[in-house]
Amino acid sequence: MEYQTLTVSIDDKVAAVTLNRPDLRNAFNEHAIAELALAFDELGRNEQVRAIVLGANGPAFCAGADLNWMKKMAGYSHSENQEDAMRLADMLRTIYLCPKPTVAKVQGDCYAGGMGLVAACDIVVSSDVAHFCLSEVKLGLIPATISPYVIKAMGEQAARRYFLTAERFDAIEARRIGFAHEVVALDALDATVAGIVKALVTNSPNAVMEAKKLVRDVVGQPVTDALLLDTAKRIAEIRSSNEGREGVASFLEKRKPTWLN
Repeated sequence: MEYQTLTVSIDDKVAAVTLNRPDLRNAFNEHAIAELALAFDELGRNEQVRAIVLGANGPAFCAGADLNWMKKMAGYSHSENQEDAMRLADMLRTIYLCPKPTVAKVQGDCYAGGMGLVAACDIVVSSDVAHFCLSEVKLGLIPATISPYVIKAMGEQAARRYFLTAERFDAIEARRIGFAHEVVALDALDATVAGIVKALVTNSPNAVMEAKKLVRDVVGQPVTDALLLDTAKRIAEIRSSNEGREGVASFLEKRKPTWLN
C-alpha cells in the first residue's frame, strides 16, 4: 500500500520503515500511528523479511506528538482520550511484539513519544549528534503509554530522573543508561546498522524469533522449577525443529545452512 507518513521498502530480506514527515520533525499523529501499526504487523508476517530497520528522514528522528494532533486531543472527552491513547499503546505493542528483529536507527533528536518508538525496538543505534528528552511533564502530561518500553530500556533509576525532570540528554548518556546499544558518528550510522543487520539475517530465522521471545518471557522471572522446565522445553523444541537440525548438521558438515541459500 501507499503510506502518507512513512516509506516502506524491502531489499535483500531487510525491511526499512522510515518516518517521512521531515518538515514536522517526524512528529506523529493518528495517521502515523495507524500506518506504523499496519507496517510492522504486515512485515512481521512477511516470510521474505528477516529484519526491520526503523529510521527517519530529515534532521530529527521524531519530535513526539504532532502539535495539531495535540490541539485536537485537547477537545476530546475522557473516553475519546482513552481510545486515542489505546491506539498509540497498541501500535507500540505491535512493534515490541513483532516476531522479526527490529533495529532503531536514530540519526537525530528523539523526544517524548519518539523515545517510545525506539524503546520498543530490539536494538538501538544512535548517532552522536542525537539528543533525547522525555518532555511530557513540561506540558503537564506524563509518558504513560511509552513507559513500559522506556523503563525496560533505561531502567527504573534513570526513568525516575528523566521522567520527572524532562532534562534533555545526549547520545552518550543514552548509551550509559542502557537506552542505546551503540553511539557512532553520523557518517558511520548506516554502515554500523548494516553490520548489525547482516548479523541478524545470517542467523536462523526461527531461532532469532524464538530467542527474541525468550528474552521477553524470561526477564524478571524467579528461577523456579517451572522456569527451568519451560526453558528445557524450549531448547528441546528448537533442537528438534527443521532449522535446529539443519543448523547443527551444516556446522558438523562444514557447509552453509539452507537458510543462507
